[in-house]
Amino acid sequence: MFNNKSILITGGTGSFGNAFANLTLNKYKLKKLIIFSRDEMKQWEMNDKFKSFNNIKFVIGDVRDKDALSKVMQNVDYVVHAAATKIVPTAEINPFECIKTNVVGAMNVIDVAIEKKVKKVIALSTDKASNPINLYGATKLAADKLFISTCSLSEANKTVFAVVRYGNVMGSRGSVIPFFLKSNKENKIIPITDIKMTRFMITLEQAIKLVWTAFSNSYGGEIYIKKIPSMSILDIAKSISSNAKTKIIGIRPGEKIHEQMVSEEDSPFTYEYNDYYKILPAIDNLYKDRKRIGKGKKVENNFTYRSNTNLDWMKISELKKWIKQNYK
Repeated sequence: MFNNKSILITGGTGSFGNAFANLTLNKYKLKKLIIFSRDEMKQWEMNDKFKSFNNIKFVIGDVRDKDALSKVMQNVDYVVHAAATKIVPTAEINPFECIKTNVVGAMNVIDVAIEKKVKKVIALSTDKASNPINLYGATKLAADKLFISTCSLSEANKTVFAVVRYGNVMGSRGSVIPFFLKSNKENKIIPITDIKMTRFMITLEQAIKLVWTAFSNSYGGEIYIKKIPSMSILDIAKSISSNAKTKIIGIRPGEKIHEQMVSEEDSPFTYEYNDYYKILPAIDNLYKDRKRIGKGKKVENNFTYRSNTNLDWMKISELKKWIKQNYK
């Protein structure tokens, strides 16, 4: 699929971008992988990490800058849109900046991708975009709607846009596992926001393979959601250290007790597959489109996919094993 093709990843110096570059460069014979981001130091460090590859290119730029996107997207076949302002409290305190990156940035990516005749664009979303209660989630819902709406554009638009939605990425920068590890190491205390809290658990590799699936499978306007296990926040803490003390610090502004990736309102347009769900676009009755449905099975109309009612749960022993393998 990607052999001899050029891929651009916005926000490419983050945890996802690093893992995507590693897996994709080693699996496919890319013509070029372009890392587009605004952090020169992270680019410098990533460039050193991938110095053995001669088909990776680093470009300083911001998705808020449409002209910069227009230059870098020339002759690009595929785009992964990963750039986002995503820390919930940061977005609450800096709403203008969050909107500029997550909403205006998405509009710029869409406009330029169509202009440059990019084949496909896969945008990364979040569980927080499903019935959002914080600004980050609201901006990502708006971005999702922007990408989905392009499927109803005129036939002259040949660019396909789809979305991949997932929750807590295990070990990603700023996520709960490295935060708990650091707190336990420094203070022997793990701060818990709420003992009832649950989270979906997905690895970076699983997230990347879902993006690959979306690239190969999408016709436009779909939201792909990986089937993954849940875990309680207390069990995550016990996986870090069974002897560590916990301290209840209270829920942060804009934070949910449980994650949700498919809402009841989404259920009339949602189909189930072997290892993922797919929300089809409601506009123009495209959720009835047989090619988009494929071999999917329609879910019940009151179906939801939530971390607390999930049927699949990760054991403490499984997470302990993963931590041991990834934090040596």
